[in-house]
Amino acid sequence: MLLRRCQMPMPDVIERLVGLQAQTTHSWYHGLWARLEGFQPERLAEMLINRQGVRIALMRSTIHLVTARDCLWLRPLTQPVIERSAKGSFGRHWTGLDIEAVVAAGRALVEEKPCAFSELGKSLAERWPDRNPAALAQIIRAWVPLVQVPPRGVWGKSGPAAHTTVEAWLGRPLDLNPSLEELILRYLAAFGPASVKDMQTWSGLTRLSEVVERLRPRLGAFRDEQGRELFDLPDAPRPDPDMPAPPRFLYDYDNLLLSHADRTRFITEEYHKQGFTMDGPMPCIALVDGFTNATWKITRSRNTATLTIKPFIRLTKKDTAALTEEGARLLAFAEADADAHDIQFAPRG
Repeated sequence: MLLRRCQMPMPDVIERLVGLQAQTTHSWYHGLWARLEGFQPERLAEMLINRQGVRIALMRSTIHLVTARDCLWLRPLTQPVIERSAKGSFGRHWTGLDIEAVVAAGRALVEEKPCAFSELGKSLAERWPDRNPAALAQIIRAWVPLVQVPPRGVWGKSGPAAHTTVEAWLGRPLDLNPSLEELILRYLAAFGPASVKDMQTWSGLTRLSEVVERLRPRLGAFRDEQGRELFDLPDAPRPDPDMPAPPRFLYDYDNLLLSHADRTRFITEEYHKQGFTMDGPMPCIALVDGFTNATWKITRSRNTATLTIKPFIRLTKKDTAALTEEGARLLAFAEADADAHDIQFAPRG
């Protein structure tokens, strides 16, 4: 949905993307703005408040915005990823612990009142005083499906990262028989053609080749320039390579940037020369002709909002004009309360 903004109901767009990575407070709103015609952030905020959408740890053990109905089957499927991540970071603190007892105590605490991890860890440490409070709280994050509750993540508002269980928040149980096959089909609908390694990178799951083999009769298969096998839905759109791609301003954790093992389809050598790493802060990227050819940031001085675009390549007059036009739309969306908007191009990096 980056070649042309779509006109779809917001829940359908979120489900088409299999959620948006949303561990930041608000930047993920830009992901829908870049894809949805006439996007209104207040409508998305209402989805969170009305419990039609939730923010919860899912793929890659990172917080994603998903619809309530997707949450109920995605969380059980990604449970192994979340457990593995937590054990890798905190497992040494859990030796000898009765994990089931900690989980039961933590579930009771967050269902009694949504709370932040710091508060949760402190409360658990009253019962297990010889244990690290942060490590105790991470047990609950790993084994209890937790949603971040509003006002956290609500457009124009803020609040602590307080959590309660999916069951308490939505009033419904998790899906007991979620389908890995459905997960792969939904991924391909959003991000195909893709290799098995791409699917595993996106989800954090392993051994997906077995699932793909079961699906093979229902999929189209291709080879990329390196001979790797790629899969896609047979009737999925595959635009012509020469189709022009309009400029798009992506947020720091946009799905496009994190959903493939092979990112050469959109990340350029010039991008890598900037020294960005997956472990450091992610920049906000501007796509030029479908590739990561610039970064962007917005700053406020008094009541003027300035969008600064730093290209990695020499921009043509046409590229500059298109970025300026799209940048004006971005400022009108992200900084609607500013008295003045300004767009500047930094020297090429």
